[in-house]
Amino acid sequence: MWQKILFVIVTLAFAFAILLLSVFRTAAVKYELSGKSVSQNDSMLGEGNVTIDYYLPYPGRVLPDNPFWFLKALRDKLWFSFTTNPTRKAELLLLLADKRLGSAKILFEKGKNSEALSTLTKAEKYLEAAMVQGRENRKQSLDTSEFLVRIAKASLKHYQLMQYIEKNVPDDIKPAVIVSQEYPKRVYEQARNSLLENGLTPPENPFGW
Repeated sequence: MWQKILFVIVTLAFAFAILLLSVFRTAAVKYELSGKSVSQNDSMLGEGNVTIDYYLPYPGRVLPDNPFWFLKALRDKLWFSFTTNPTRKAELLLLLADKRLGSAKILFEKGKNSEALSTLTKAEKYLEAAMVQGRENRKQSLDTSEFLVRIAKASLKHYQLMQYIEKNVPDDIKPAVIVSQEYPKRVYEQARNSLLENGLTPPENPFGW
């Protein structure tokens, strides 16, 4: 009996140690989007004449439909908790938004609409949270110009990908996707206005809103 309990404790401790190691290793990685990315050809996304200079990071193999997803979600929460630099916090929230969006796209393509829609909503809430953190950083007199440009581009990419999703999901899912499109619209407008206030040129919005 005690041997079984001890085995469970050791196993959980080992798993937690691996989780913490993953957090610290990931936290040491600079936020880059030039590497492996989710498939996102502009013409495939339904906007053949639109090119947005932003690439979504590869969301990984463990998606919300995976039984081990809870470990990845826990890792992300720990990663955010251990991140104390306010600039890195904003970047991390944007990274999580981008990865959740990529995960949602894959889940929709697999026909797992309920999980995909939940993941899509979380992605856009992360995007909004990243903008909120960016505003807080600006209030602290931190230079947020580079981040504002990045999140403005990200919001345009989010909207573009959601247009593609909207066109390829069942009719009963479309209204919820359309509602989620309001998140990147608001984020882009806030980032654009902040850039203009700083005398900087925001990324061009090709969507006419």
